[in-house]
Amino acid sequence: MRKEYAWLLGALLISSSFFISYGCKKDTSNDEDIIGNWKKTDVFGGDPRSEAISFTIGNLAYVGTGATSTERFKDIWEYDVDKRAWKQKADMPFDAPARNSAVAFAIDSKGYVGTGYDGVNRLSDFWAFDPVANSWERKADFPGGGRYDAVGFAASGKGYIACGYDTKALNNMWQYDPGSNTWAPKASVLGDKRYAAMAFVINNKPYVLSGINNGEVQKDMYSYDAASDKWTEKTRPYNYSDESYDDDYGTIARQNGVAFVMGNYAYITTGENGSINSNTWRYDPSNDSWLEKTGFEGTARSGAIAFSINNRGFVFTGRGGSLVFDNGYEFLPEDEKVDGD
Repeated sequence: MRKEYAWLLGALLISSSFFISYGCKKDTSNDEDIIGNWKKTDVFGGDPRSEAISFTIGNLAYVGTGATSTERFKDIWEYDVDKRAWKQKADMPFDAPARNSAVAFAIDSKGYVGTGYDGVNRLSDFWAFDPVANSWERKADFPGGGRYDAVGFAASGKGYIACGYDTKALNNMWQYDPGSNTWAPKASVLGDKRYAAMAFVINNKPYVLSGINNGEVQKDMYSYDAASDKWTEKTRPYNYSDESYDDDYGTIARQNGVAFVMGNYAYITTGENGSINSNTWRYDPSNDSWLEKTGFEGTARSGAIAFSINNRGFVFTGRGGSLVFDNGYEFLPEDEKVDGD
């Protein structure tokens, strides 16, 4: 595989005045009992894989592409949560390479898939999937150059691709307008360049956090305001201050984790930080704070996918060492943990 995995974490020195400016405004509720339950759900319909893509349209989820240690995929599967059924849809077209580490997002009634790695080339092609017509259409190529391990998300009717890796880590971002099929450069993500980061959107406000660069997992998070085209730093997700609120934040930062949103909260889980990370955290944008939840109860994994439908959050696929997975779990954040359910 083409990835570089290094596990050295750098020490970040922050001035005491910066500690105070952040510490005075944060929640200190992380001493609550850790709750949440991960419940086994329906096995993914396709082959086991890691570094796949996912997006949702209406009440349906779509999962596809990805790789094992010997094979890459271009299939797409539709998941009906209510019927608890997977259905294979049309593969990406013949001129769209099978790939892993791509990005995907949905705008209105279509899903969009692009970038990634085909085993030889870093990709910049970009495709729209219409689930009603069960067909693909090539769109304007991503102009930021071929890359993999980027983040993709949609907000207020526009799509975004940011960060990633070509021959180096990146932090630039481009906005896609589906109405005109055009791309426009936007403000780069602040902080260090990064790839294998996580992204989520709450109330049309995107957030990007963590990832890796220079063998160092990034310990920061930023939110984006499209109107002003500006990024703003949020609470640093590690124990950087002398206040109590972040004393237990040491397991938040990671690469190749997943993020999903339920209600007004975002959740992150799985991934790697020196070793595979099963810790699960909830982010509350109203007070810019984190709360630890029950760790992922499936086999520890990285390179999984996550999505939410009707306020229900799911994690599927991924890898652990040489193993790749096709199983899935639903997260019930306010339930008590039940072993083996």
